[in-house]
Amino acid sequence: MTDWVIEATGLTKIYRMGTQEVHALRGASARIQRGEVVSIMGPSGSGKSTLMNILGCLDRPTGGEYILDGEVVSHLSSDQLAGIRNRKVGFVFQSFNLLPRATALSNVELPMRYAGVGTGRTHQAREALKSVGLDDRMNHRPPELSGGQQQRVAIARALVNNPAIIMADEPTGNLDSKSGKEIMELLLTLNRERGTTVIIVTHDPAIAAQTQRVIRLYDGFVVEEPA
Repeated sequence: MTDWVIEATGLTKIYRMGTQEVHALRGASARIQRGEVVSIMGPSGSGKSTLMNILGCLDRPTGGEYILDGEVVSHLSSDQLAGIRNRKVGFVFQSFNLLPRATALSNVELPMRYAGVGTGRTHQAREALKSVGLDDRMNHRPPELSGGQQQRVAIARALVNNPAIIMADEPTGNLDSKSGKEIMELLLTLNRERGTTVIIVTHDPAIAAQTQRVIRLYDGFVVEEPA
């Protein structure tokens, strides 16, 4: 098995709006090793959200090749991408994206429900919540939790299927500085202890400085990717 969990070569993405074409990616290439913590940065309109969507199997590139965890996924159908996404990618979003009427435990069980996991599902969800320090909040609903606790639930949900990568989109953006620091420490701890590959899309240099490497985009190109 290759050491590269992500190999993206010459990715292009063109959005067609009527008669106009918007070139969001113009040949972006990047490789990420297993167990790395990498940040993706770039100004508004640079293509970082488009790159995140492609790397997270939320969208397909117009051109180029993308290999995720040894599997070529750049030309898969939407249904095939959904299956890969559920098995190989855990998402953490700025806005948490939790079901407000479901308990923390039920929210964490969701990816396993979609994956058809039956036996042991609740046990796995409990263990995931314990791993993020929420032993005593499993039966609380999101409105009963702080922002930092909600993001911990989201991280537990991202981890529960043992994905190849965790994709975190501005994970501290809706948190105060103390909670944001705790969430970053949690992500880095999970990386150290589990070897989980973590990719953080951020505009914050202080967040990027805590990662091992920064992939920078400008006008749809990767302009700097120091080893």
